[in-house]
Amino acid sequence: MLQKCEGIVIRSMDYGESNKIITIYTRELGKVGVMARGAKKPNSRLTSITQLFTYGTFMFQRSTGLGSLQQGETILSHRVIREDIFLTAYASYISELLDKSTENNEQNPFMFELLKLTLDYLDEDVDPDILINIFEMKMLPILGLSPQLDCCTLCGKKDGTFHFSIREGGFICQNCFEKDPYRLPISQTTVKLIRLFYYFDLNRLGNISVKLETKKELKAVIQGYYEEYAGLHLKSKRFLDQVESLKDKL
Repeated sequence: MLQKCEGIVIRSMDYGESNKIITIYTRELGKVGVMARGAKKPNSRLTSITQLFTYGTFMFQRSTGLGSLQQGETILSHRVIREDIFLTAYASYISELLDKSTENNEQNPFMFELLKLTLDYLDEDVDPDILINIFEMKMLPILGLSPQLDCCTLCGKKDGTFHFSIREGGFICQNCFEKDPYRLPISQTTVKLIRLFYYFDLNRLGNISVKLETKKELKAVIQGYYEEYAGLHLKSKRFLDQVESLKDKL
């Protein structure tokens, strides 16, 4: 059966001398793997549409295994991202995170829009650190994870000063601090941002400026939570950490 979908290339792998196997995250079908025969040949009509992060329409023959890509039309190439090592590292991470967190053919238009918006914002020079944090927080329900962000996870208190407890899986209030000596002390700005990133609509993202210290706290909380509960080991995360370390030295 021939299928036409809007999608974004989230993974690409060479196969043989001239072919590629690509993974597309589509609006209509979720994640789909297809064989693009001849896509490595310079004059192939499939060369441009099979580039990483390309957003386009894809027409492919569906089957029980790999589909077969017949043709495609680029809507947005995200070439700026591919030509910048820093942006490539961020985009590779969100693509692999999505890939490893979802099964084939699980339809989720919300995740498609989240991926598309995040790549668009990366293309538009929006702070990539913040975009990654938002994407990570939005991915938690997909992974079956739900940190307690509305109140103290131990006593239910809704106001006051909060820190984050990896062990308890959410915020803990000042009355419960001594119950977790390993809690992460964070500013109340970080508390608000973690909650905001989890709940708000990325379409509403305006100009956002976050202090370096707050960024470090956000990274510590989100990374610590992922390491404890997500069970993911992503090559792109190691690459991103190396690139961020390089960026800090520049």
